[in-house]
Amino acid sequence: MLNRIKTKSAGFTLIEILLVIGIISILASIVIIAINPNKQLAQGNNAQRQSDVLAILDAVYQYSIDNNGTLPSSITTTATEVCASGVSAGDCTTDGLVDLSVLTANEEYLVSIPNDPTGAAGNGAGYEISQSANGRVTVSAPDAENGETIQVTR
Repeated sequence: MLNRIKTKSAGFTLIEILLVIGIISILASIVIIAINPNKQLAQGNNAQRQSDVLAILDAVYQYSIDNNGTLPSSITTTATEVCASGVSAGDCTTDGLVDLSVLTANEEYLVSIPNDPTGAAGNGAGYEISQSANGRVTVSAPDAENGETIQVTR
C-alpha cells in the first residue's frame, strides 16, 4: 500500500496579492506622470497652430505674387483676428475681423481658413494677422499653449 502524503496546494495569500497590486499601481502612476498626456496634447495643438500660421502666411504671399505685390486689402497694421471660412463678409466686418475670403475663392490659395485646434469663439478662426508700415506680414496664434509664442513674420 502506498502512503499518501497530503500536501496543501500552493497559492498566493491576500497580502501577496495586495502587495503586487500596490507595486503595479505605483509604477503605473510614475509612467502616467512621465508621459503627461495634457502636455502631449498641448504640444500637438501647438504643432497644428504652427502649421496653420505658415499656411495662412504662405497663402497671403502667393496671393501677393499673383497680384503684383498687392496684399489682401482687409489686412491692417493692427493685429486682428482672421474671419473663419463660411462667414459672410458683412459678419466679418461687423465683428471687426479680417476677411481673407480672397484666399479661399475658388480654392486657389487655401481650401478654407484653418481654425485653431481648440476652437475659436464666434466667427473668428483663432489666428491674428497684421502688416507693418513697410509691408511685412505677421500671422500669430494668440491661444498657444504651454506658454509658447507662435508668430511668423515675412
